Amino acid sequence: MADFSNNTVNQRFRLVYSTLERLNLIKGKSDIASHLGTYNHVVNSILKAQRNITVEQLNKLFEVFHVNANYLFGLSEEMFMEGYGQIGDLQVRSINEKIMTGRRNIVLVPDKAIAGYATQHQEKEYLENLQKFSIPGMEGNLVAFEISGDSMMPNITNGDLVVCEPVERGDPLRDNHIYIVVTDVVVAKRIQQIREGNDITSLNLISDNSIVFKPYQVNVEEIQQILRVKCRLTTSAIA
Repeated sequence: MADFSNNTVNQRFRLVYSTLERLNLIKGKSDIASHLGTYNHVVNSILKAQRNITVEQLNKLFEVFHVNANYLFGLSEEMFMEGYGQIGDLQVRSINEKIMTGRRNIVLVPDKAIAGYATQHQEKEYLENLQKFSIPGMEGNLVAFEISGDSMMPNITNGDLVVCEPVERGDPLRDNHIYIVVTDVVVAKRIQQIREGNDITSLNLISDNSIVFKPYQVNVEEIQQILRVKCRLTTSAIA
């Protein structure tokens, strides 16, 4: 059986679970499972380090219990957003209250929402419905994508988040660096620019797992957006 005990997010989820129980915000595994949209045995497996918590479950944890995303990723020691569920003397507020503190500048696109991103990433309503978080030192309007599959192994693994910065049209691209390329689908690939004269006509998209996944080309006319990968959030936080 797989051992996920070294996963930072899972380790911190176990601490969050214990704290929510101690603050009487949940009544055991079945209670938190219902809030996270999953089952009692799934929560039990996460707590026993037998599986990873998913991005969808993290979204629910942020939304319902106001857990600080930066805490889960090992980037902060503040478990909850300001004004919620603090350990000690602070009052625990209702989980239905909404308080936005600070600027959450990273839009989180989980795997189930990636197909929608390809067609709706310019629509304000779509983006407003996605969870947002922040990482100290990372400024600007950023997007984090949950990566599904093993085409970019070993550098990006299944379930990793890649935090990206949109590339403005006309800005230079760097060959052999990893980008998110949005056409009618969203993919993470290394790119190589193909030119005719001074014009870039297409991109060669290259997987790091090149034994299994072969390179392919997309014409620039097919590309809706390119985002530069700034960092990834993985089992050991930032890499």
